[in-house]
Amino acid sequence: MRLWSLHPRYLDARGLVALWRESLLAQAVLRGETRGYKHHPQLERFRAQRDPGAAIATYLAQVQAEAARRGYGFDASRIGKPRRQRVAIAVTRGQLEYEWQHLRSKLAVRDRERMSSLARVVRPRAHPCFRVIPGTIEAWERP
Repeated sequence: MRLWSLHPRYLDARGLVALWRESLLAQAVLRGETRGYKHHPQLERFRAQRDPGAAIATYLAQVQAEAARRGYGFDASRIGKPRRQRVAIAVTRGQLEYEWQHLRSKLAVRDRERMSSLARVVRPRAHPCFRVIPGTIEAWERP
């Protein structure tokens, strides 16, 4: 499971679809609707929120919005109730940079055109649910 801290705009089609599916799985886990993935480390940051279900729903809403912008038909009715206020989960700059390199290595193999379109990005933006803070790779990351 990879719940990207990066803005979904950077993902290729395959990555965006995978993120949608994995985020829906994360939503099910956080709602207690599945047995698997209960202890997945990437869910820690959502569990730490006052309302984990609303936090992941807000995350999913942004993924769905990116998909709609691209003309994809992700079913918004599958998303739980998002928070009314902005979600601002802390993510370290080091984590964002790690994910950026990880994404670039994936794109080098599966979508060189997408990778070249991102060549000028020096400091990638975070997913709108995240607030970037100084620091190295997050403790929950498995490099």
